[in-house]
Amino acid sequence: MSQPTIESILHEQRLFAPAASFAQTAQIGSPEAYQQLCDRAQANPQQFWADLAEQELEWFAPWQQVLDWQPPFAKWFVGGKLNISYNCLDRHLTTWRRNKAALIWEGEPGDSRTLTYAQLHREVCQFANALKHLGVQKGDRVAIYMPMIPEAAIAMLACARIGAAHTVIFGGFSAEAVKDRLLDAQVKVVVTADGGWRKDAIVPLKAQVDQALEQGGVPSVENVLVVQRTGQQVAMQLGGRDHWWHELQRLVSADCPAEPMDSEDMLFILYTSGTTGKPKGVVHTTGGYNLYSHITTKWIFDLQDTDIYWCTADVGWITGHSYIVYGPLSNGATTLMYEGAPRPSNPGCTWEIIEKYGVNIFYTAPTAIRAFLKMGEDLPKARDLSSLRLLGTVGEPINPEAWMWYHRVIGGERCPIVDTWWQTETGGIMITPLPGVTTTKPGSATRPFPGIFADVVDLDGNSVPDNDGGYLVVKHPWPGMMRTVYGDPERFRKSYWEHIPPQDGQYVYFAGDGARRDEDGYFWIMGRVDDVINVAGHRLGTMEIESALVSHPAVAEAAVVGRPDEVKGEEVVAFVTLEGSHASSEDLRAELKQHVVTEIGTIARPGEIRFADSLPKTRSGKIMRRLLRTLASGETISGDTSTLEDRSVLDKLRSEG
Repeated sequence: MSQPTIESILHEQRLFAPAASFAQTAQIGSPEAYQQLCDRAQANPQQFWADLAEQELEWFAPWQQVLDWQPPFAKWFVGGKLNISYNCLDRHLTTWRRNKAALIWEGEPGDSRTLTYAQLHREVCQFANALKHLGVQKGDRVAIYMPMIPEAAIAMLACARIGAAHTVIFGGFSAEAVKDRLLDAQVKVVVTADGGWRKDAIVPLKAQVDQALEQGGVPSVENVLVVQRTGQQVAMQLGGRDHWWHELQRLVSADCPAEPMDSEDMLFILYTSGTTGKPKGVVHTTGGYNLYSHITTKWIFDLQDTDIYWCTADVGWITGHSYIVYGPLSNGATTLMYEGAPRPSNPGCTWEIIEKYGVNIFYTAPTAIRAFLKMGEDLPKARDLSSLRLLGTVGEPINPEAWMWYHRVIGGERCPIVDTWWQTETGGIMITPLPGVTTTKPGSATRPFPGIFADVVDLDGNSVPDNDGGYLVVKHPWPGMMRTVYGDPERFRKSYWEHIPPQDGQYVYFAGDGARRDEDGYFWIMGRVDDVINVAGHRLGTMEIESALVSHPAVAEAAVVGRPDEVKGEEVVAFVTLEGSHASSEDLRAELKQHVVTEIGTIARPGEIRFADSLPKTRSGKIMRRLLRTLASGETISGDTSTLEDRSVLDKLRSEG
């Protein structure tokens, strides 16, 4: 990879040290405490994780071996017995947290519920018994295709309680995408709802399930459980395949002891959307994932017992698994779920919820932050955001300009920002600031979490010099790592462990991201390695060109792709959305091209800039650059588009191309 010119994007390198008042009460509040953790992990990684597992979790039986590493396959806490549902619920019931709010939920229409730990435990036990009533046993797979309602989290915890592996399917997926995942996981029971609210419209979930299952399309599915959320009429095969959640709940007791699970028993399968072909089912197991989601939540978000914590992700993504459900509840925190999204009828709903519930910790995506930025400062300034004490970002690298807006407008220049890098495959956050210790640099995810040994290497596996670009790798197993691709261990090996050769016999995990490490040991994530444009032999990261464009005051968001060019090999094409007060024009197009030249150099000048009202994104908020590359090249779009949030965006770009 090329040397990324981050310095050309950051006009001035600003450093943000933790406030002394924050550090005083932080979980990890001094450089000495942080360094001690890193030194312990470096000296003996297995003992480091074993000590944490013993201190932070409750086990039914001890493990005999901390790590069984047969590259690339790992087993953690071998022989240990525990249950993540027990660690999230039961162990809090003997403490004052029994009557503490575990889950606060806000529906898009304005309805709400709050469940204490005791109430959530009861609901989970009842639904676990409902699953048993339908014949679900340990080892079976259960699909959860739900809106963002409490029953989604309840279903996850109930599956974990009885040892059934869940596969949560994001509630915006099409019937065909649902069918693919049900078939691959050989699902026995589907849990869904009549519908859910999103952007003032009802998403017809039950109808999508019916379409996926029609004409025996998924023979393994025996039963479908349906939550009444919207009250709309839906087709029900009553007395047969379909069951109302509320009716089953009345038939069963609320007594359901947690099943002792082996540490390496499968907890869930979560499908990542590949560009083409068969969906890829990432497998996570019980013990290591429980520990890693727990400890990263505790330290990175500096959880305090009085906090109201809000992660805006959907439970259908790994962020929702680790940082809405399992991590916060294992810590005895109060976690907030919101069903809806900013929309024309209520564009300021995010800030309204923060004010209403006094949210202290707010974790969202850079895409959302750029959308907030585009809407302007009036909406957040109309609400009281003074309860916020910590902000976070997740999902993709955040450009420095958006970071600064987030810090100034939302955080009031007082809240630390944890810019986190991780993946579905890693199970939890890997590179991140610790808010009581780390001096942050806008745009950098800073340093690896204690116990994570990351590096930036070339294709031969050699560490590259500081400030040179390379490939991000992890050099030692960690508890939260994925165990395999469901049903396809060879795909697991080839996708993650064979791109970079072993060094001194040590296998390394290939993240698929480009990165650079600066002289302070801070990591700068440059995006996927396939998001690199080769212009006349110069390899340019799309992230750096996008950041240059967004640094212009007229630009709200930008996505950069490469287009084949006979002379230069590839040409830069930029798709740009503008701030509300700016209009597209040829003069602005020329000005933006020159702005990129000024920021990076002539080699990065876009050959074409296309203005757009919005960009094609996945439902988790990531820009689908693959589709933009196809549009820029004038080719026909093919492959998996099931994750596309709004197909009309793509149609409009196509018609204007």
